[in-house]
Amino acid sequence: MTDYRRDRTPGATWFFTLNLADRDSHLLTERIDLLRTSFRYCMTRHPWSIDAIVILPDHLHALCTLPPGDANYALRWRQIKSGFSRAMPPCETLSASRRSKGERGIWQRRFWEHRIRDEEDFARHVDYIHHNPRKHGHVERVADWPWSSFHRYVKSGILPRDWAGSGNDLSHGAGEW
Repeated sequence: MTDYRRDRTPGATWFFTLNLADRDSHLLTERIDLLRTSFRYCMTRHPWSIDAIVILPDHLHALCTLPPGDANYALRWRQIKSGFSRAMPPCETLSASRRSKGERGIWQRRFWEHRIRDEEDFARHVDYIHHNPRKHGHVERVADWPWSSFHRYVKSGILPRDWAGSGNDLSHGAGEW
């Protein structure tokens, strides 16, 4: 088995991508209630700050900051993924490998992470997260996607409601806040 090397900088901010095993699935948006419950359950036990997030039908992106001295983002994602999976009725096809390990076949086993290096890196990833539903063709205007922290940014006055609505201008100065 491959030995993945993960950066374990305590208290850092991270960009994450998590995918469903079935990339044609719409479970994350169809069962957003279960996903939210799983997030809430995890965050009561292992708090962290979700700086930006978008939930798409088959994957999610999140920008999260861990508390000082804490580098255990893997524990949080394991709890979120397993909580969501346990709440789902069994309906997926299981490989022999997953069946032998007692796993569900809802999520891809791994996730992708990137430690945020500076304010510019942070701003680029916030833009990427908020623009993602439009990039994938789910909406024409970023504001039309309901499962995004974009709406929190608009309410806070960080972004205008028409940001990335019809043009390609993605600059907004997220690093300034």
